[in-house]
Amino acid sequence: MRIKNKAVMVIASMLVLTFMFTACSSATSGNKETKYPVKAMEFIAPGGAGGGWDLAIRTVEKTLKDAKLVSVPMPITNKPGGGGGVTLSYLQEKKGSDKIISVYSPPLLLINLNGSTQFSYENTTPLARLLTDYGAFVVAKDSKYKTLADVMDALKKDPKSVKIGGNSSAGSMDHIQFLIIAKAAGVEKLKEIDYVAFQDNAGAAQVLGGHVDLLSTGLGDIKPLLESGDMRALGSTAPERTGEGVLAEVPTAKEQGIDAVFENWRGLFGAPEMPEYAVKYWSETLEKMVKTPEWAEACKRNGWAPAYANAEEFKTFLKETNEQYKQILEEIGMLKK
Repeated sequence: MRIKNKAVMVIASMLVLTFMFTACSSATSGNKETKYPVKAMEFIAPGGAGGGWDLAIRTVEKTLKDAKLVSVPMPITNKPGGGGGVTLSYLQEKKGSDKIISVYSPPLLLINLNGSTQFSYENTTPLARLLTDYGAFVVAKDSKYKTLADVMDALKKDPKSVKIGGNSSAGSMDHIQFLIIAKAAGVEKLKEIDYVAFQDNAGAAQVLGGHVDLLSTGLGDIKPLLESGDMRALGSTAPERTGEGVLAEVPTAKEQGIDAVFENWRGLFGAPEMPEYAVKYWSETLEKMVKTPEWAEACKRNGWAPAYANAEEFKTFLKETNEQYKQILEEIGMLKK
């Protein structure tokens, strides 16, 4: 009887220990989720300071801080190169990290489709689409080109007559958005148009220095260039005028008789295989952020159209958009087979 009682006590003790271990494990897991994030995040702009990615990620950081949605530090690192490919490769090295967030836009898809990198959006963790910006085309204030029609007429006569600059790589966003507008304007021999990439975000300086004739960039990026009076905007790729102040004065390509639009969406991504608790946290936090007055004001100030999509919706959008870009690149002979 005494032996039987001892056996019962041993079994009971084992059950208690098992319960305690399970409870402790759950609490630890729960605490990890509850306390996340507890350390500084690493926010990345895949381009140089002052560019569209830089502006977007800095605006996100400031809004999250001002709206008191995130309390940990969110220092921003610029990792330019490869049209965003350098940052994309860096993310592969940080697989499974819960501390890294990068902003991206169409080049994330384009640099894979044009063969610049083996990695694609599928090698990231999409968190949320935040906004839509549009392309813009600017020239120096004393440029002989006064309208988009002037540029397109020159290209129709000689595709080498106008040198186009952009802050993304050849076959990526700044290049493609110009070619789409040029094609719609009736320009042929698109492959012969000279495009020069300045991935250190030096495109504006190159226009002012007379090294290129026109800069293809983001509408949200040109506000200080226009306000200074050093450059003039010939047009945008928006369906209608947007923004405020000098941005609202930029005519669209459509109103100039060129029936084409190009959307520059921007969203946030984590490293591949980002833990689910981190994905959940940032998805919920970013959904709160886009509803704040601080974010609304930032969008208005920068000429951005709010275009929030949660993580699952964003994944669907990326898959569909990737197919659209594939068709565009194939049409102009830049799709990597």
